[in-house]
Amino acid sequence: MLDIKNVTRSYTDTQKRVDVLKDVSLAVSAGETLAVVGPSGAGKSTLLHIMGGLDRPDGGTVALNGKDLYRLSDSDRSRLRNSTIGFVFQFYHLLGDLTALENVMLPLMVGGDLGSRTRAIEAKAVKRLEEVGLGGRLDHKPNQLSGGEQQRVAVARALINDPALLLCDEPTGNLDSASGNAVIDCLFSLNARENRTLIIVTHDEFLARRVARTVRIKDGVLGV
Repeated sequence: MLDIKNVTRSYTDTQKRVDVLKDVSLAVSAGETLAVVGPSGAGKSTLLHIMGGLDRPDGGTVALNGKDLYRLSDSDRSRLRNSTIGFVFQFYHLLGDLTALENVMLPLMVGGDLGSRTRAIEAKAVKRLEEVGLGGRLDHKPNQLSGGEQQRVAVARALINDPALLLCDEPTGNLDSASGNAVIDCLFSLNARENRTLIIVTHDEFLARRVARTVRIKDGVLGV
């Protein structure tokens, strides 16, 4: 499903070149669960952003279902990303003025003449929130929810477009152990039921042990 070949990425920091990713290659099959594990600054988040079409590599290729993401136009890449990939980040990125239900609906409400689709979108968002155990919190705003509940709203939002690929960047990094375990249980339950490809970047060894395959990254180099 995802085929990364010889990807490099560097930045210039105070006039010094920093090589963040060094000739990274990785293949991920449809339906697979994978953890990319490494310490802070190892290049994990940069790799995830490149996998998801958010950050262009300096070199190499990233193919999603046979399409090279970075040979597509910006608009075509955005359309492919929005229809195929869901993102869950460490910081929930919920809009504070919107309810949990409205936050989950948002990706399907952007652009176009919605017309009668609004009711169908709302029904789908309710279903997703029920799946993550928040059917009773639909009308709560983020400041009325715990951190674990906010992250589960973010999971529901990531799944609203039925993406084939779910990318998670330190999804439990802001949570206590009980809340983090609830979020991970939710992710793995959805993965098992819907056969989505799940990639998690993390420094959490306990979390990494729960996935089918783990790869490690250190100083921008990917290993096993």
